[in-house]
Amino acid sequence: MIITYRKELRDPESEIIHKDLILKKGYANVKKVTTGKYFSMLVESDTKENAISTVRELCEKLRIYNPIAQEIEVFVRE
Repeated sequence: MIITYRKELRDPESEIIHKDLILKKGYANVKKVTTGKYFSMLVESDTKENAISTVRELCEKLRIYNPIAQEIEVFVRE
């Protein structure tokens, strides 16, 4: 699972990394940086869809992310 800021909101950490590190060191071809959090979970489930649903549910119920400012991307690695 990856948690990032919603596209319509500022991501101050990525802005600093892009402006004050990457561009200042001459990497002008890098046009955008996005930061986020990465979680790896091992979920036992009968289907891929149920595993994704479980992770989404626990993220919302346990407030692992802020749904107002952030979005999650849940995927299954096989």
